[in-house]
Amino acid sequence: MKAFLVSDAELSVDAVCAAVQDGGVGGVALFVGTVRDHNAGQPITLLEYHAYASMAEKEMQRVAQEIAAEFPGTRLSAHHRTGALRVGEIAVVCAAGAPHRDAAFQACRALIDRIKSRVPIWKREHGPAGPYWVGWESQDKLPGR
Repeated sequence: MKAFLVSDAELSVDAVCAAVQDGGVGGVALFVGTVRDHNAGQPITLLEYHAYASMAEKEMQRVAQEIAAEFPGTRLSAHHRTGALRVGEIAVVCAAGAPHRDAAFQACRALIDRIKSRVPIWKREHGPAGPYWVGWESQDKLPGR
């Protein structure tokens, strides 16, 4: 199994955890992101994730290399789902294995934060007003338009 994966298939928490295990790992920190039923006070019925998978996987690897340099001995893995996901489904799984728990926690937090900010994966939420892209403002709504 690949350590970094973007796929429309259901994600396996066990596979991501297994990717960071070895004899030098004393602790594994795990983040599992699921689809919730609301955002910013509005109900959500469905999320769509879209990605340029090969580019996203390469960027996830770059992010992991940076974090591993910050926390020597740390092993990282992340899988992100694409497609239409319903409330409760797993959207992303991140794991960090490190010799000690503090580094594992810090590295796992850094991994999900950097994935959200840098990896080309786009989210479209569906709610009562219809679907809309998260983190993107339509050109027709910009000032002066």
